[in-house]
Amino acid sequence: MSATLTEPRQIPDLSLGEKLSGLSAIRRDQVAFLSKAVEKYGDVFRMRLLGNPLVMLNHPDHVHRVLVENRENYDKENFLYRTVRPVLRNGLIGAIGGESWHRQRRLMQPSFHRPKISAFADTMTEETAAMLGRWHQRYRDGDVAAVVPDVGHIALRIVTRNLFGADVGPTTEAIENDFTYANQIMGDFFRFPFPPLHWPTPSHLRLRKLIANLDRFVAEMIEQRNTRSDGSPTLLSILADAVDEETGHRMDSVQLQQEVVNIMVGGYETTTGAASFLLYLIAKHPEVQERMHAEITEVLDGRQPGFDDVAKLTYTRMVVDETLRLRGPAWQTMRRAVGPDEVGGFGIDANTGIYINFYTMHRHRDFWPDPERFDPERFAPQAVAERPRNAYIPFGSGLRVCIGKHFALTELMIIATMIVQQYRLVLPDNHPPVGLDQLVTLRPKHEVLLRLERR
Repeated sequence: MSATLTEPRQIPDLSLGEKLSGLSAIRRDQVAFLSKAVEKYGDVFRMRLLGNPLVMLNHPDHVHRVLVENRENYDKENFLYRTVRPVLRNGLIGAIGGESWHRQRRLMQPSFHRPKISAFADTMTEETAAMLGRWHQRYRDGDVAAVVPDVGHIALRIVTRNLFGADVGPTTEAIENDFTYANQIMGDFFRFPFPPLHWPTPSHLRLRKLIANLDRFVAEMIEQRNTRSDGSPTLLSILADAVDEETGHRMDSVQLQQEVVNIMVGGYETTTGAASFLLYLIAKHPEVQERMHAEITEVLDGRQPGFDDVAKLTYTRMVVDETLRLRGPAWQTMRRAVGPDEVGGFGIDANTGIYINFYTMHRHRDFWPDPERFDPERFAPQAVAERPRNAYIPFGSGLRVCIGKHFALTELMIIATMIVQQYRLVLPDNHPPVGLDQLVTLRPKHEVLLRLERR
């Protein structure tokens, strides 16, 4: 007897009314709209996100198929990456894919391996210590501080010092402002993509100016090619000198500049959001904070953390992971199906847009009981082993996993460790929820105000 072929299942579709109402609902609160759709339709459904027909996937197995198992069939030729491409151009984050992307990833990957990150950790410690010194001068014991500007400032100083080997001084503040405005403009466009970015509206012209400012700064720093004061290589010099062992290929000046911009955007924007949410959640859960402090005291005994100490702070890492589950700044991604595929028994046609929202997937009730509860124990080794690998992917998955993942985790660990080592963070009375600013990345919508009690 011949085997019976099973026809692919039909993908559920949002109703016409939901699609129409969704246009305004997404602009108001994209997370709420998507969460309701997942609750009603499950892990796979068709939708329109701001006029773009998409299939949303919300299960680790489906995400594994797209990002890992059949990754060559899915590229980044889609609305999300067209939105950010004016800034990121053909850098690793936004590049469509193909052989040129593979060659560039292969060329850059060694620059972000563990030994290289170890060399960058000293800058993270120095900049965090400098911020704590400013806090000691600026705040009396028990004063309330607005922490987002401060962590943003050190995040940008860390990435620029490690890239260029120099203190860029007042330029850092100008770059911070440019990043903030650019993210707001792109986030507004993502929520309401009209008129097109090439139309010369006031905000679009402002975006072009911001990009030109950033390009000019990066070009000047590349021209200088500084080394650190101790003579060690900078990330920029490592990238500029990198050679693909398979082909002998090096980056040309245009590609190098675009990759530096990508690193700056990733190293500043996402770290600022993640560190701000991390400090807020630590303050909100004092029992977690005190357990962190006990671990930090035991491991460090009062000294500043070094790179090798990070791996020993296991509970602190669990706190960071739980923060990234609930408030990961890289909260969404898209792909385009180059050819037809089958995902979880559902047929995917060629040129179908695929949408993956990490915010909703990191709350999947099959893998995260009581998903809104902040519980670092979810990342105890046994709990991690019991979940599918792709149930938790704050940095993406597969070959396109964020190249700066280990840099970012080391930075978050050092910042949190040094702050909790010196201060007890307390939410002021009647502090409202910080909310979610749902831009291209996820950031606190409102100011994060924390009472700083010296230990």
